[in-house]
Amino acid sequence: MKFTLKRMLMTPAFVLGAFSAALAQSQEPTEVIEVAPKDWVHLSYNDSNIYGVGTFKANEYLKNKKPQKKVVVAVIDSGVDKDHPALAPVMWVNEKEVAGNGVDDDKNGYIDDINGWNFIGGKDGKNVNEDSYELTREYLRLSEKYADANKDELAKDKNYQRYLEIKKEFQSERQDSEQGLVQYEALDEMFTKAARLMNAYFDTESIIYDSLNNLESPDIKIQEANGFLLFAHENGLTQEMLGEAINYFENKLNYGLNIEFDPRPIVGDDFSDKTEKDYGNSDVIGPDSEHGTHVAGIIAAQAGVESGLQGVANNVAIMSIRTVPDGDERDKDVANAIRYAVDNGADIINMSFGKSISPSKKVVDDAVKYAMSKGVLLLHAAGNDAVNIDEETHYPSRTYLNSRKKANNWIEVGASSWKSGENLVANFSNYGKKTVDVFAPGVDIYSTVPNGGYEKLSGTSMATPVTSGVAALIKSYFPDLSAKQIKSIIIKSATKLKSKEVNFPSEMGEEVKGKFGELSSTGSIVNAYEAVKMADKMSKY
Repeated sequence: MKFTLKRMLMTPAFVLGAFSAALAQSQEPTEVIEVAPKDWVHLSYNDSNIYGVGTFKANEYLKNKKPQKKVVVAVIDSGVDKDHPALAPVMWVNEKEVAGNGVDDDKNGYIDDINGWNFIGGKDGKNVNEDSYELTREYLRLSEKYADANKDELAKDKNYQRYLEIKKEFQSERQDSEQGLVQYEALDEMFTKAARLMNAYFDTESIIYDSLNNLESPDIKIQEANGFLLFAHENGLTQEMLGEAINYFENKLNYGLNIEFDPRPIVGDDFSDKTEKDYGNSDVIGPDSEHGTHVAGIIAAQAGVESGLQGVANNVAIMSIRTVPDGDERDKDVANAIRYAVDNGADIINMSFGKSISPSKKVVDDAVKYAMSKGVLLLHAAGNDAVNIDEETHYPSRTYLNSRKKANNWIEVGASSWKSGENLVANFSNYGKKTVDVFAPGVDIYSTVPNGGYEKLSGTSMATPVTSGVAALIKSYFPDLSAKQIKSIIIKSATKLKSKEVNFPSEMGEEVKGKFGELSSTGSIVNAYEAVKMADKMSKY
């Protein structure tokens, strides 16, 4: 599942409860939400009081050095808009392949793979966009065996017990999504009615919020409509956001949690054969590449293109490997994507996706081991559920199946905010004292989106490519350093904030405070400036 949050969607209950409380207290406006600087990722705390990664200072440090290597970063994601003006110059090009001739010129098993490969497309050019969740697929698989089974005879069967657990979780997810859809539709209707009423009251075609602040009316309906719109405005609640929430729940019900939905025939592979590799097509953009395009821009967008900002690294080639649909990615595709990246020269692999179930984890583990054997660094997003992933496993993971052994070429990344106080940690970010290595900027990150656009998105999906960009920056100038050394540098050079008091991410939205050091193994935020200085001391270049 792609990890992006355009906006932090409040739960319907929170919105209604907070509105009622605000209305009961007074009509005074709440504190106005601050706006993140577009370039905050690149700033340094000493210069701005914002915990960016210090890209500008890192580049200043490196100005008298020359890049020694063009670093290939594989973006395993939803696809990348290779024609975006800020990305076209930095796309990886397979020079051994002749574009459009329908021949596997380099004999790597993939025809016309000029900029990467698409493992969720068919040979006829069609593509998977939506897919179901792994929870749904696992529920369906187990139901075929256990739905009509004798409960008494299977009381001690571990797989049957797992079926019951999966069934309970699936049904709960369906119920929650159905309720969420109803509640957000109700909120959208409230917004529409309030806006219509206030527009009629002021005889305008659109809401003028300055007028709402000065309203005096004895009519209780006018007061309630006015109060709702003020509350919505001051908390960033718009009809666009409500529409996104409605669309989110509709997609969950129609695709993610729909046991009758299966798009896999589009791909045309033998899904049961986990060793199969020669499937897919060369379309690295796909039907919805917003997520992957944003990720790619964070890593390596070319500076000076229209209104865009530069990526973290400046001597990079982006290899697009389309693997992640709107739904849960499949283990077979993830494993093949990692192997494709390694075999075609990737130095770094960015993985901004994840899920809670991995039925073919060993296939992915073997691919991770293969990448490790070839010296490739993997970076993975911790996820956006505000949970402790020491306790709730998040896949893919560095710990191998049925083993305590872990991949040493892996960095797990949580998301931090541009707010340097108690709200330093992104309120959606997963965390884990044992499983998360570092945090990096992941809130309101300005980067590329399809069709030449730029937009702010949030998520650990954004924090991970920030860290991948730092890794690529190091590798570009100091290519003799290994993946293991680069990982060590990123972790050791990160800004230590272990004792800083912060608000912990909370799944239920309650306020829990604690030390930042409890949220990751390092209690640190990635620092590009300190990283390149440390790399300089270790490298022969």
